[in-house]
Amino acid sequence: MLIWLVELADHFQFFNLFRYITFRTGAALFTSALIVFLFGPRMIDSLRIRQGKGQPIRADGPQTHFKKAGTPTMGGLMILAGIVVSSLLWADLSSVYVVSTLLVTLGFGAIGFYDDYLKVTKQSDKGFSGKARLGFEFLIAAIAVFFMMQASLSGGTAGSTFGSSVTFPFFKDLVINLGYFFVLFGGFVIVGAGNAVNLTDGLDGLAIVPVMIAAAAFGLIAYLAGNAVFANYLQIHFVPGTGELAVILGAVIGAGLGFLWFNAPPAAIFMGDTGSLALGGLIGTVAVAVKHEFVMIIIGGLFVMETLSVIIQVFWFKRTGRRVFLMAPIHHHFEKKGWTESQVVIRFWIIAVILAMIGLSTLKLR
Repeated sequence: MLIWLVELADHFQFFNLFRYITFRTGAALFTSALIVFLFGPRMIDSLRIRQGKGQPIRADGPQTHFKKAGTPTMGGLMILAGIVVSSLLWADLSSVYVVSTLLVTLGFGAIGFYDDYLKVTKQSDKGFSGKARLGFEFLIAAIAVFFMMQASLSGGTAGSTFGSSVTFPFFKDLVINLGYFFVLFGGFVIVGAGNAVNLTDGLDGLAIVPVMIAAAAFGLIAYLAGNAVFANYLQIHFVPGTGELAVILGAVIGAGLGFLWFNAPPAAIFMGDTGSLALGGLIGTVAVAVKHEFVMIIIGGLFVMETLSVIIQVFWFKRTGRRVFLMAPIHHHFEKKGWTESQVVIRFWIIAVILAMIGLSTLKLR
């Protein structure tokens, strides 16, 4: 919204700053962090009073988790408040990519909120029906992908079919046009990303830092892919307008830093599905917008690992009656092996940083 102040640049040179994505990204980061820092304590107190017993703790989980009983959940509301308010202030709201990303973020956040509400009120780990939840998630994601695809088809400079095409890392000329099947592909990517982050959110600080790392990586990718000069230099595909997504991702980092202040062990609040689904969906939407869906598998490799551990565990148990891991997702396996919570969390952060660096290296290895 504040980008409109650029019109005053002819009279006041200062407002020329609002033209620059880098300036607005930094401002969005600071604004979202400030919002979470200022309003976080009040929201935590309010949620603690309203929820009573807080988020239910899995009975079959590590024994150390029982001391977390009574910790309020739905902390994702803090994160979403920071991201949305900051994005409305600093991002270009005329961009279909910005609107689509916020649509997915708020839509997935609403689904996660309802799931958290059911779990808290029932004091059970059973919330929203799995099939219904996935159906609503896919509907929201597909709508966002359709509008982004149409925008790219009508305004792209890389060919009339680029908006519905899939690109691949390491191969600058390998582009496959999926047509309207791209809506299904993009929807699957976004829903998968949302639920992958959701599965990772099981320890204090475990999910939010890798999300911020992925946001920083994709913020750089979005900025480069949306700039014709940089895209041409790196030989990546130019997607006009996606540079604005860096502003939203800056807001994610700021809100994440603010939330981590309260989520650091011992956590005063959990983000819950409200936050994890929304953040995962946001990252997935950006990956689809900038045509780096497969790079997201590398950058978000930690989330992929967590998801695969659950899939393998369920599949093998149904097939043989035995478990591959002591407990899934895999972060619980390492807890069962004797790692402390802080060891698991910090080591997984290190893995997330390494994977993000590998993912960014694909920008030049073409």
